[in-house]
Amino acid sequence: MVHEILLWPDERLAENAAPVAQVDEELRTLVADMFETMYAAEGVGLAATQIGILKRVVVLDVSAKCPELKPLALINPRVVHQKGNQLFEEGCLSLPGEFETVERSACVHVEFVDEQGNPQVLQCEGFLAVAVQHEIDHLDGIVFVDRVSSLKRELVRKRMKRLKSNAKNT
Repeated sequence: MVHEILLWPDERLAENAAPVAQVDEELRTLVADMFETMYAAEGVGLAATQIGILKRVVVLDVSAKCPELKPLALINPRVVHQKGNQLFEEGCLSLPGEFETVERSACVHVEFVDEQGNPQVLQCEGFLAVAVQHEIDHLDGIVFVDRVSSLKRELVRKRMKRLKSNAKNT
């Protein structure tokens, strides 16, 4: 099922997601719905908070830029190591049409649980590292515009307000 994606500055995007206590069929259905929602919106990542569900669940598919990588579901993801810095122009399904340069760690190690409930560790570099950090930020109530200057954030806020206003009028 495709869910509606919350648009920034919706206050729900600033909320922290709760850890998932149990991996079960209901959670696997949520993961499937999240993949369907992400693909319908032509995204590469989606956090449960972006569809109004406060659970620490992320789906990613960076295969368009990294063909060797398969789609991933990360449950309770946590960065356990990071090093280096990189600048990357980011976009977000919750801020359609908006892109800003954000500084992120160049390499991160992430611990998470997969859809079967098995603990995993993933070493991420480059685009995958950016995508993982971006989505984990969502679980912590942070959107990428929180990581840019207040001036840029306000310009984005005005454009998003116009976008929402135009959407209501059509």
